[in-house]
Amino acid sequence: MTRHESRELAFILVFEKSFQPETTVVELIENALELELFPQNAFAENLARKVYENIEEIDKLIDENLVGWSAKRISKASRAVLRLAVCELMYSPDLPVGVAINEAVEIAKKYATTEDGSYINGVLGSIAKKIR
Repeated sequence: MTRHESRELAFILVFEKSFQPETTVVELIENALELELFPQNAFAENLARKVYENIEEIDKLIDENLVGWSAKRISKASRAVLRLAVCELMYSPDLPVGVAINEAVEIAKKYATTEDGSYINGVLGSIAKKIR
């Protein structure tokens, strides 16, 4: 499985968690594996866990960089994509900024809208300048 496919799996976990806030990421992973909805993937599982271990810091950074939009206006899909990418920008220093942003835009284009992809690109560009 490619890294991109693994990131998509992580996105699905983070996105699903937005609909089940009382369920832990570990429980989501266990349920998905048990129902054979999700292949075992350590990269995806670790990335999703890392997002929720640092969710307050990640969301604060996202919210500070939403130019012209409120946090409530961002779709759940776009929020999940942003969370993944910001997590990687913050906690995967070996990952090039361009790769993190491009992966996020591609996932947004697939699971959200093209417009969301453009907006996510801008938000992540601002965040990357601040933290890298």
